[in-house]
Amino acid sequence: MSQKNATDQQSAMNQQSSEFDSLVPVAMIVAMAKNRVIGVEGKLPWYLPEDLKFFKRITQAKPLVMGRKTFTSIGKALPNRLNVVVTRNAAFSHDGVRVCHDLPAALALADQQATIEAAEEIMVMGGGEIYRQALPFAQRLYITEVDIEVKGDATFPDFDPSGWQEVQRVAGQPAEGQPRYDFVVYERIAD
Repeated sequence: MSQKNATDQQSAMNQQSSEFDSLVPVAMIVAMAKNRVIGVEGKLPWYLPEDLKFFKRITQAKPLVMGRKTFTSIGKALPNRLNVVVTRNAAFSHDGVRVCHDLPAALALADQQATIEAAEEIMVMGGGEIYRQALPFAQRLYITEVDIEVKGDATFPDFDPSGWQEVQRVAGQPAEGQPRYDFVVYERIAD
């Protein structure tokens, strides 16, 4: 990425950040390969039942924010949580979800719900473009680091590790034939 593009992107992120101020911390949850791939044609590039259980446990009773493609790949609203879908498609609707047309509006709605329900955080769960837009807002990252490289069409954004502190790392228990993986939690270092 050129210096001008990086500067333009940072400027846009700073402007977007000023459009939303959260009462409840924003967290992101993702499973990604070593080369940052998170999806292939709308599907996860691996099947890790322990990671799916981890996702359910971490997101339970917390508002979820996701893009339309991620929602479509799941196919239904996840139970016991507010599901907020971000899409530019003004005609999109689905039972069990709230629709917003930009990320700041989605985060504001999730923040309002999290405040009412005393949820400890808002969970952003993808996909790639939503993660890119949400990274400036995030205070915590739950990353399942999968020890493989795969080809895919969705990636997790690169982030400056000097701005984050690893606070937990737990080795996963892969079944035979599954790649190694770790459950890692990062927290943003205060400016």
